[in-house]
Amino acid sequence: MQIQPVLAALRRHRLATLLIVLEIALACGVLCNACFLIANRLQQMRMQSGIQESSLAELTITGFEPSQSTDLNARVLDGLRTIQGMQSVSVINAVPFGDHAGTAGIKLSRDARDIAGVVDFYVGGPGSFEALGARVVSGRAPQEADMRPVVDFLPKGAPVLVTRALAEYLWPGADPLGKVIWCADRPFRVMGLLDHLARPSGGEGGPETREWSVFVPALPGENLAGVYLLRAAPDQLDRVLRDARARIAKVAPEVVVDSHGSQTIPQLRDRYFRDDRAMAGMLVGVIVALLLVTSLGIVGLTSFWVAQRRKQIGVRRALGATRGDILNYFQTENFLIVSFGIALGMALAFGINLLLMTRYELPRLPVLYLPVGALVLWGLGQLAVLAPALRAAAVPPVVATRSV
Repeated sequence: MQIQPVLAALRRHRLATLLIVLEIALACGVLCNACFLIANRLQQMRMQSGIQESSLAELTITGFEPSQSTDLNARVLDGLRTIQGMQSVSVINAVPFGDHAGTAGIKLSRDARDIAGVVDFYVGGPGSFEALGARVVSGRAPQEADMRPVVDFLPKGAPVLVTRALAEYLWPGADPLGKVIWCADRPFRVMGLLDHLARPSGGEGGPETREWSVFVPALPGENLAGVYLLRAAPDQLDRVLRDARARIAKVAPEVVVDSHGSQTIPQLRDRYFRDDRAMAGMLVGVIVALLLVTSLGIVGLTSFWVAQRRKQIGVRRALGATRGDILNYFQTENFLIVSFGIALGMALAFGINLLLMTRYELPRLPVLYLPVGALVLWGLGQLAVLAPALRAAAVPPVVATRSV
């Protein structure tokens, strides 16, 4: 089919055509960015914690004096270890997807004026690293001789393990083993490299900082108490955690169990990504609503044009045009309108993405989303125009004579 007659017909309906083009452009811009945001959220929700989540739980207690910490730790550890199904219980300051406990800035030298980054320190007592199940890719795991008493929130001079993501940021392309980081004028030498270990509550600098974690072995005491890491078989974990809460009332009746901080790691993960799931669901709703409105606009406009052109369609049929010719005409007309809208919408998509990058520190929109959005809108346009086009193709040639 020649496109020139189609363009000539569209020029006679400039306002209606312009409105549909703008509607499709808006749909294209929003669709590309919404799909990108959904994919970004889903990718974040698949973040690796680096630990054996299905076997771990956190138990947090409050309401005790720091001077009672040593005695409290002993009573709690002895009491919880006897619970049926309990594989291990240890003291730790935080767990992935839980609350922050050891967030601090680090430097690469004592005299450095600027911090190299803000990280989270996991401070764990005997057995905590083994319970987490974190994978050491080079160097070694903590040993009993590495543990020191905690002063303030970190032990002095303890060797540490850092994640691969943090090591690559601090020392790009270099072996991190033996390197030193400084925090609060204290040096910490790297003895091991971890494959993954997510921060307790994400990263302040964006998704790329979510694994800026440091594990420090330490001795439980006045500054390391109240948070306990429980390990059990996945099918017994919920029951073990319930029994642990009940056991605390017997071995330490003076403390209060923090229900917010006493959950399994899968429950903490679910809570941590709750807003991401809600955002993804909302964006899906926006996409569906926008595509529905766009398709209804195309159906309405095409139906209006079919009603206006019944005499013209009848004349074309009388002159020998087949039903397929009429159907092809309206499909071509819709394809051109949608194409104009997509061309404008691609520019709008980049504009929206630039605004999101500036205001919300989102990454750049990958070019791949543009052809995907175009294909969706082309397909939607052809589906939306199909019913009115079939009605137009069904107009009999006799309509031309009846309209004279």
